[in-house]
Amino acid sequence: MPGKMVVIFGATNILWTVFVASQAFKIETTPESRLLAQIGDSVSLTCSTTGCESPSFSWRTQIDSPLNGKLRNEGTKSILTMDPVHFENEHSYLCTAMCGSRKLEKEIQVEIYSFPKDPEIHLSGPLEAGKPITVKCLVPDVYPFDRLEMDLLKGNHLMKNQEFLDDVDRKSLEIKSLEVTFTPVIEDIGEVLVCRARLNIYEMDSVPKERETTKVMQVYISPKNTVISVNPSTRLQEGGSVTMMCSSEGLPAPEIFWSKKLDNGNLQLLSGNATLTLIAMRMEDSGIYVCEGVNLIGKDRKEVELIVQAFPRDPEIELSGPLVDGNPITVSCKVPHVYPLDRLEIELLKGETVLKKKDFLEGVDKKYLEIESLEMTFIPTTEDTGNVLVCQARLQIDEMDFEPKQRQSTQTLYVNVAPRDTTVLVSPSSILEEGSSVNMTCSSNGLPAPKILWSKQLKNGVQQPLSENATLTFVSTKMEDSGTYVCEGINQAGVSRKEVELIIQVVPKDIQLTAFPSESVKEGETVIISCTCGNVPETWIILKKKAETGDTVLKSIDGMYTIRKAQLEDAGVYECESKSKSGSQLRSLTLDVKGRENNKDYFSPELLMLYCTSSLIIPAIGMIIYFARKANMKGSYSLVDAQKSKV
Repeated sequence: MPGKMVVIFGATNILWTVFVASQAFKIETTPESRLLAQIGDSVSLTCSTTGCESPSFSWRTQIDSPLNGKLRNEGTKSILTMDPVHFENEHSYLCTAMCGSRKLEKEIQVEIYSFPKDPEIHLSGPLEAGKPITVKCLVPDVYPFDRLEMDLLKGNHLMKNQEFLDDVDRKSLEIKSLEVTFTPVIEDIGEVLVCRARLNIYEMDSVPKERETTKVMQVYISPKNTVISVNPSTRLQEGGSVTMMCSSEGLPAPEIFWSKKLDNGNLQLLSGNATLTLIAMRMEDSGIYVCEGVNLIGKDRKEVELIVQAFPRDPEIELSGPLVDGNPITVSCKVPHVYPLDRLEIELLKGETVLKKKDFLEGVDKKYLEIESLEMTFIPTTEDTGNVLVCQARLQIDEMDFEPKQRQSTQTLYVNVAPRDTTVLVSPSSILEEGSSVNMTCSSNGLPAPKILWSKQLKNGVQQPLSENATLTFVSTKMEDSGTYVCEGINQAGVSRKEVELIIQVVPKDIQLTAFPSESVKEGETVIISCTCGNVPETWIILKKKAETGDTVLKSIDGMYTIRKAQLEDAGVYECESKSKSGSQLRSLTLDVKGRENNKDYFSPELLMLYCTSSLIIPAIGMIIYFARKANMKGSYSLVDAQKSKV
C-alpha cells in the first residue's frame, strides 16, 4: 500500500527496495495549466517530479516552435524562464520528465496580453464655447485588441462606446482609440470627461481588467468685443497728448497689448497695459495704433488712427526777383511743416481776385512734414503798385478742435521800372582845348529813381569808378583826361548806360629842328635833319625844303631826314611843321654845303680817315638822338608815315 512501510526481517536490501517501490512517480507544473503574461514582463514555467531520484527533463512547444526562453534544471525541478515575454511566447508548452523507463508529460498554456497604461484623453484644441471640438480617447500598446472595449463619458452621460473585433488574428501592439466631436458650452465648465477602457480577459485576477482617465473641462471664450476709447480726440495738434483705453471680453479675461503699425505692415509693441498715454506728440506719432485682447485660445484686435496735425506757421510769400514793369515774375506761396497733406488747400490772390488754387489730395499716404507750395508766373505792370498779394492756406479738417484752421500772409506790391532814357549833357562841348573846364550831366528815368554812377573806360576794358553825382566836372582839363566816360543809371530793376567821348586838344609847342653834325657841312658829308615835338602825342610832323619853284616834302622817318654825301644843291632852307587837331607850329633852319678846294685835299689821307669815321659815327649819333627823342615823347606817336600818302 502506498505510504506504508512493510518490514521484512532478515535482509536490508530487500527492505529499501520495498520502500522505494512504495513511492509513485509523479509530475507537477507551476502554474498548473495556464499562464497569462503581460508583454514585457519576466515569467517562469516550473516542472517538478516526485517519486524519482534523478529525473531528466525536456521542453517543447506543441508545434515545435523555438522555446524563446532559458532552461535551467535543478535536481527534480526544471525551470523555463521567458524574459521578456513577447508574442513568440504565446504557445502551449509541454514538459517531459523521464525516470528510467518511465515517462510523464504535462502541458502549460501561455497566453499573453498588453494593457500597461491608463487611457489618454486628447483634445483637438482648447475648449472654446460655441466651437466644435474633437475629443480622442486612446489606449496605447494594447493586446489582444479584440478583447478591448472603450467608453467616453461626459459626466454620467455616455457619449460613445466602441469594441474592436476586427483583425482578431493580428499580433501586434497597437494604439486603439475612439473619437467624439461635440460643441462645448459655458455650462460644461467643471464637468468631467471620462475615458474608460476594459480588456475583457476572464480568469484575470492579478492584472487590471479596467482602466480609466478623467479630465476636468475648462471651457474658454475667445476675446471679442474689443473696444478703444480715445481722449481727447484722434486728431491732435503737434505737441499735444492723448490717452487711449482698450477693453476686451473673453474667458479667461484677455490680456491687453498696444502696438503701432509700421509702414511695412509689422507691429511695433508699445505696452502691455490697457491704457496707453502719449505725450508731447510729434507728427511722426501719427499712424494706426492696434489694441489686441489675447487669451489662451485667441485674440481680437481693434485699430484706431491718430493724426497729429502740424500747421504751426503762417504761409510765406516769395518772389523770384524784384517786381519790374513788363518782366515776368514767379510768386511762390509756401506752407511749411504741414500735416496731413491731403487736407491742405492753398490759394493765391491779388486783392480779392483768385490767381491760382491748389489742393494736395495726392499726398494722402505721406506721413512726414513737408514744405508745400503753390507757384504761378505773371507780368506785373505799374498799375499793380499798391495792390496786395494774399497767400491763404486752409487745413480742411472738420473735427479740428484747435485754431487756426486757416492762415494767411500778405505782401503789398511795389512794381519797379528799370532805368531807361539815360542821357548825358556836355557843356560846353566834348571837344576841348587843354586847360578848359567841362560839365557832364547825366539823367535816367526809372522807378525807384535810378542812382547815377560815373566811370571812365580804361584801355584794358576795366571801368574806373569816378563819381556818384549826376554831374561830373573837370575844372582844368589835361590831355590825359581824354577818353570814354560812362554814365550808368542803376536801380533794383536794372541798369541803363550812356557813353560820351571827351577829347582834349593840345597845340604843339617845344618844336626843335636840328642838323647833325652841323648846319654847315662840306660836300660829300652826311647830315641828319631832325624835327621833334615833345608835348602832344597825336601830332603830324612834316619836313619840307623851301625853294622858289615850290616846296618839296621830304620822306622822313619819325621826323628825321638823312642826306648822304651832301651836294651843293642840298644847301638851302629846311622847314618843320608840327600839326595837331588844335593847331600847328613851324621851325626852319638853313643848311650850308661847302664845295671841295681841290682833288688833293679831297683825297688826302686825313680827309679820307675823317670821312670813313664820320660815315660810322653819324648814323650812330642819329640813332642816339632818335631814342633820346623817343624817351622824351613817352606815350606819344607820330603820324608822319600816315601822311605820306597825302604828300
